[in-house]
Amino acid sequence: MDDPRRRLSRRARRRRFRFADSAQQVVGGSLLAGPFVVTEEVWLLARGMNVIQGLLTVLVVALVGYGALYQADTGRDPELERDVAGVPVRFLSLLTVAFGSTLALAVLFDAPDTFLGGVGWATTAKAVSVSAVFSVVGAATADSLF
Repeated sequence: MDDPRRRLSRRARRRRFRFADSAQQVVGGSLLAGPFVVTEEVWLLARGMNVIQGLLTVLVVALVGYGALYQADTGRDPELERDVAGVPVRFLSLLTVAFGSTLALAVLFDAPDTFLGGVGWATTAKAVSVSAVFSVVGAATADSLF
């Protein structure tokens, strides 16, 4: 009879985080970030947000990302994954991709200057956090599907 611990061990090895997982996250995150980061309404929202709203938006990105990785996908257990200071590497990668791909697209497309005539980094950070809400969904979905 097959030992349940052996099956868990095999499943944990199969689901180990690899570079390919990050690549999938980048594709998914960029696809969903692009349409939002180049929308003037996002930049107008960001300009009107205060610091607390910006920080709460970052928290929403983290909660949505964690939920998508570990709650919606029943085959993944954060306790079995490699971690840094107790935080799963896959989750750290997801957040890096969600915010990083959004920021990269915003800068690449010159969105801060185009939409609001050269806003500061604070408004850019808030616009990136708003767009990252959508980016994290794409990144987590791509990571979970492939």
